[in-house]
Amino acid sequence: MTTPTGPRAALPRPTLDLDYPKSLGVFERYDQAQEAVDYLSDHEFPVDQVLIVGTDLKQVERVTGRLTTGRVALGGALSGVWLGLFVGLIFALFAGPRDALMTVIWTACFGAVFGLVWGLIGYAFTRGRRDFTSVTQVVATRYEVLTEHKLVERARDLLDGRLS
Repeated sequence: MTTPTGPRAALPRPTLDLDYPKSLGVFERYDQAQEAVDYLSDHEFPVDQVLIVGTDLKQVERVTGRLTTGRVALGGALSGVWLGLFVGLIFALFAGPRDALMTVIWTACFGAVFGLVWGLIGYAFTRGRRDFTSVTQVVATRYEVLTEHKLVERARDLLDGRLS
């Protein structure tokens, strides 16, 4: 492994672990844990020695609608238009001024057809096993605030003062 040199070598590298972490408390919501760390920061505690760890993770999937052939076709065509516009703008840089607009229009149209066809092919391969759209998120059930073992008493004293 090489050691970095130059102007960036002196910058501290963030780390996601502590040598001997101890718990300062467990909170049911992230904003409560964040508030505790903010309180420590306001009282000049070295918060670079603090971690907020989400525990008991669960995946939540929110179904947002029904997926139909029409929606797939429209979504594929719109994605293709964006790709076509991007490619068309790049090509337009090298085309003459009179040809630039037509280049962009034709690549956008070609992209729409390309996206529509590939979207429908992909949808056909699912054979109706997933006929809905959704948004997925991983959330924690609890948030634990940890700090380095040598700082835990000072942090607890500060947080106890907050509750008084």
